[in-house]
Formats: sequence, structure tokens, C-alpha cells
Amino acid sequence: MAYGFLYEFLMGQTIDAYQYFGAHFIKQGDEEGVIFRLYAPMADDVSVIGEFNNWDVGAHKMQKIDDSGTYEIFIPGLKNYQSYKFHFRNAKGVYVDKADPYAFFSEYRPGTCSRLFDYRNFVWHDEKFMLKRTRNFDEPMSIYEMHLGSWKGQIDGRNLSYEEIADYLIPYIKGLGYTHVEIMPIVQYPFDGSWGYQATGFYSVDSRYGNPFQLMSFVDRMHQAGIGVILDFAPVHFAKDAFALYNFDGAHLYEYASTQRRISPWGSAYFDLGKDPVRSFLMSAMNYFVTEFHFDGIRVDAVSNMLFWDGNKDKGTNDGGVEFLKRLNARMHDRHSSLMMIAEDSSDFYGVTKPTIYGGIGFDYKWDLGWMNDTLKYYSKDPIYKKYEHNKLTFSMAYFYNENFLLPLSHDEVVHGKGTIINKMWGDYDNKFALVRNLYTYQFAHPGKKLNFMGNELASFDEWNENKSLPWVLKTFPKHDSISRMIRDLNLIYRYEKAMHVEEYNPNNFHWTMVDNNNDSILAFERYCGDDLLLFVFNMTPNFYAYYEIGVTRPGFYEEIFNSDKDVYSGYNQYNGLPCEAHDFGPYNAPYKITIKIASFGAMIFKLKK
Repeated sequence: MAYGFLYEFLMGQTIDAYQYFGAHFIKQGDEEGVIFRLYAPMADDVSVIGEFNNWDVGAHKMQKIDDSGTYEIFIPGLKNYQSYKFHFRNAKGVYVDKADPYAFFSEYRPGTCSRLFDYRNFVWHDEKFMLKRTRNFDEPMSIYEMHLGSWKGQIDGRNLSYEEIADYLIPYIKGLGYTHVEIMPIVQYPFDGSWGYQATGFYSVDSRYGNPFQLMSFVDRMHQAGIGVILDFAPVHFAKDAFALYNFDGAHLYEYASTQRRISPWGSAYFDLGKDPVRSFLMSAMNYFVTEFHFDGIRVDAVSNMLFWDGNKDKGTNDGGVEFLKRLNARMHDRHSSLMMIAEDSSDFYGVTKPTIYGGIGFDYKWDLGWMNDTLKYYSKDPIYKKYEHNKLTFSMAYFYNENFLLPLSHDEVVHGKGTIINKMWGDYDNKFALVRNLYTYQFAHPGKKLNFMGNELASFDEWNENKSLPWVLKTFPKHDSISRMIRDLNLIYRYEKAMHVEEYNPNNFHWTMVDNNNDSILAFERYCGDDLLLFVFNMTPNFYAYYEIGVTRPGFYEEIFNSDKDVYSGYNQYNGLPCEAHDFGPYNAPYKITIKIASFGAMIFKLKK
């Protein structure tokens, strides 16, 4: 069995490498203990050192069990949480101490040791959720992206555990109406400022917040509350700390041997995705978290840097990276039919969300970073000049049906001097709030799944800082708290109205009724689901209109079900109270029209009454 597995591993075909490599509690004969296995082809004189043998390099020598470079030893009587490392002579003849690449737990920084942990036998309570889980193609998916450490912040100088965070998070997420939580990377990483995107332990649950069982409990409790959990994972690169993967056995086992390919723009080391054992390592890491922790989706970071060298199309396609992504998605979907695979991809590479059997990369969803960039640039413009930038809002629908897009307003937009979402809005204090209400309405109205970073709902003017809690004091200010109220209402409408999520990737279910009105900077479009029709209207200037004609495609009465200018959202209450009756001959060749009131920077949703 071991030799068959090793062949699959060496060929880059397995997603179960974690079941073999690493440190596993087993019973061998009458003795219970841990079997250690290490893959290090260019190493020799390999030992396990740890607190159980007083770090004696001669106490537990590992045996080489095959020519591929796999070493093994069984040590009886070991216990959870004991620290260990591998000690060996590398290809350069130098003795090194390395953390276990497959360790399931690690010391909290600045410690660098791996720690024993038996991840088996957790008792789950989420069977009902798991049986109903889907990839959400025809269902609402509104994601709350969060950094676990800074959401609530430290209490009494310590991080909250996964379970403690769940105590606060579950009622908050349910109250806002989000369907999913996406947590930024929680594999072991040494530098807080990397937010987990430069890791050292790709199987090791981040010890900042607890052990593997505690993370399992977090996901389990989320599922029991009906909330899906997506894991952000960064398989493109890793931290260069000497105790971990970098130059592991002295022969660049995980990274590129070429100095031109090795170092990423972030100063980390690229994984060599053309090496089959590296493919098995990374695919198995993601499968470990999906299988053992019940994550509902994997958001794969920096996909463009795997599709193209350095993420630059001009440098050419990274064929090894393309093959890795295809293999990853095919195997993960084959094993987990209801798992979502999500690409954070800034490239125009064709077919990222097309199935692999049709020549695509095989992701389920792709972040629409073009939509995000164009939209935020537009909302930052002085209304006088918006007429010249009108296409920034209309262009997204020209390519929307090329991929299964997800609309992100993520952590990347609220750090490093970029300003928060509300800070990006044009104008004075009141105008910024009016525009941010308009923006969030536009995000929910636009086809595509939704993602918002934590704190967007607070309309904070201070950038996110991983070392600080969110500014929860803003909830005591009505103008800020009203944004949370509005996002809650948008989530409820989004979840209730089928026209906003069923078959949203079908072009027949979307129609512009006012797309070229750049002089007034007013947009209007309809979305459909069977007989259901929703009309969305957006005023992108401070102009107020007591009477304005909007074209519609069906006769009947249109009832306003949402208006961003309502007083409960800190607006001026310029809304349409009674249903509006459609009459013949609408503008822009529409067969019908309704006459409505449009508030300054107003955003409205109308529903055709049956």
C-alpha cells in the first residue's frame, strides 16, 4: 500500500499525502505511539529530535524506506503537544533542523518547532448542513471576509480562541444576513503583517487562536447556525524562514532551482508548481482542511501568479502552474462534489471558471477585480466628470458572462494607504455616506456573488490594521450604524428575491433599460427569474428629481421595495411611497415607462407586482 501511495505522490496525483507523511498516532503491535515520515530526497543521516528525547540527535535515527527519499520511524509513548523537528545532513553536507512540512500543529511564534497532535475523533454535529451543501450556483451567496485576530481584537493581552470568536461571530453574522464567512489564511505563519499569505506550515492550524480541534469546533458551530465557511489559501508562495520549507534538503525541494524564478515580488519563495511532489503536497494540504475541517470552499490566492510568470502576461504562461490548477480543481471536485473552488485572479486568462473537461481551469467562481477597480474609481470621481467615466460602470456587463464572477470589496482595498471604502467616495461627510449607500446597493444589484471585508458595514474612516480591533464604537453613532442596517436589509432582499440570485449567469435574465444616459449619470436595469422582475435605478450625482421617466419592459405596477435615501439609513426620505403604474412609450425605445422620484445619489429597487 505504501509503495502504491508513494508512486501517486511522486507523480503529483494524490490529494491524501497528509495521511502518510508527517507524525501520526498509531498502534503498532501492543504499543501506542507516533510514526514519523519525512520526504527529503537529498538528505541523509536523518533523525527525529524533540522534547521526548531531550533533543538528542542520536536517539531516534530514521530509516530510509525507499529510493525516492522517504524516511520513517515509530516512537512509542508520545503525547499530544510534544515539540519536535527533523535533524539531517542536507545536499550541501550541512546539518540542519527543520520543522515538519506536514505537521498538524506548531509552536506559537517566535517558536519554530512542530508539535504533535492527533486530529482524529472530533465529534461533528453538522450532518444536516453538510447534506444540504451545494456550490450555490442558483442560491444567494453573500460572504463576510474576516481576519480572525483583528475582528474582535485581543482581550486581556491575548488572542481569542477559534471557539471564543465563534461566540461573538455567529449572532453578528446571522443578524447581518450573510450566508458565508471567509477567513483569511489560518495555516501557520511567522510574521503577523503577512496576514497568513506567507506561511511556513501548510497543514498546521494557526496556533495564535488554538489547536485543530478548536478550529473544527469553529466550523462545526458555524454550520449548525447555517453559515458556510470558506478558507483563504495561498499555494503560490511561502515564507523563506530557515526552519521551514525554503532550501529544505539543500536542493530546492519546494521552490524553483532557477534564481530567476525563485523569488516572488513579495520577497517570498515561489512554489515550483512543475514538480509533481510539490503538487501532491499542496493539493493534499487543501484537501486536508476540506476533509478534516469541513470547509465549504477554498479561495485560492494570487491565481494570476500561477497562470503567468510573476502574474505578468508579457512574461508568458506558466505551464506548470496551469497544469497544477487544473489538476487541483479536478481532484477536489471529484472528491467533494459540493465544494466551491474560488479564484482570486486579476488576469484575463480565458476559462478560469470553465470545467476542466472543456479545457478550462476548473474553478467555480472568480473574483471580478476589474469590476472592483472600475467601480471604486468611478465612485471617487467628482460628479461633474462622471459623464466622461460612464463606461466604468457599464463595462462589467460586457464581459460578465465570460466567467462565473464574484464581486469583491475585500481587505486589499482598505490597507496600505488606499483608504477605506467610504474614504474612497467623493465629496464631504454627507456625500460620502450617500455614495457608500449607493455603492453597496449597486454591488448587491449587479449579477454575481458578493463579498465584503469586515468593517465595511461600519463605514469606518480608519484603515484596517491587523494589530487592532475593528472600531466597534462606531456602532454607537447612528450614521455609521445605519450602514449596517442597510447591509442587513440588502442581504435579506438578496436572499429573498430569486431574480437576484437564480440563474444570474444567464444573459437572458439581465436587461439594461437605461445604459447610455451619461449626461444625467443615471443607470437602470432589470433582472428576471421567470415571471419575477426587479428594476434597479441609480443616480450617480447630487441632483434631485421630483419626476423622472425610467423605461421598463413590462406593464403593471412597480413597487419600491428599497431606497438608499430612507431615513433609517440616514438619508433624507426622498422615496416613492405608492406603486408606480407603467404607461406606454418609455425612453430609450422601452415599450413602457414609470415616473419616479429620484433622490440625490439615490439607489432604488422596484418590484413588478403580479
